[in-house]
Amino acid sequence: MANNTKFLIKDLDFYYGDFQALKDIDMDIEEHLVTAFIGPSGCGKSTFLKILNRMQDLTPGTRVDGRVELDGIDIYDRKMDVNDLRKRVGMVFQQPNPFPKSIYDNIAYGPRTHGIKDKSTLDQIVEESLRGAAIWDEVKDKLNQDATAVSGGQQQRICIARAIANQPEVILMDEPTSALDPISTNKIEDLVHELKEKYTVIIVTHNMQQAARISDKTAFFYQGYVVEFDETETIFSNPANEQTQDYISGRFG
Repeated sequence: MANNTKFLIKDLDFYYGDFQALKDIDMDIEEHLVTAFIGPSGCGKSTFLKILNRMQDLTPGTRVDGRVELDGIDIYDRKMDVNDLRKRVGMVFQQPNPFPKSIYDNIAYGPRTHGIKDKSTLDQIVEESLRGAAIWDEVKDKLNQDATAVSGGQQQRICIARAIANQPEVILMDEPTSALDPISTNKIEDLVHELKEKYTVIIVTHNMQQAARISDKTAFFYQGYVVEFDETETIFSNPANEQTQDYISGRFG
């Protein structure tokens, strides 16, 4: 299975100043699977997600020890181009955050910054990305409309399309449905199933039923540690660790 590894994390420690937020994490994240991170608030799961595309670099006073390899290359190596990394590892946030510009310009933004100027090429990328995010039919007649004017669920799928437009290999999702209604949540969950055909998807969720529904593998985080990481079915039906059992059965969290 090693040849399916997308991210290999070894001996990872992470600090905010003197506070150690993540401790001794080893994880092998396989490509074309949905990997979910669960655990109580403040346990390190969103922090870990942001380490995978170096979003944590933007927070002053942080330090990463250990190795985080993407396709065998350490992403914290000085030679790593962070812009290239974030093109390969896209991010979708908890709150939908489209740019205050047209739907078209939201999707074309990334490709344009990477030098694509040809209108017909951009048109094709915009359509393919919106189709890939299962929202083309809803917005194809209003591409010039402000992206912040559509519903929250549509905004979040526009943000997913914006991530897809950069042709990433990995899509990170930080609680992407927590601000959405149940119908929009279902659409995003269905979309995640489709996305893993082309991408490796890593999702932080506070909703254990969601993790059980959409992920192939699940990691349970607690107080900065990964307590258990296994097939999702095993985590939810037969966890090896008592803390995992207590969390998923609702005894704490």
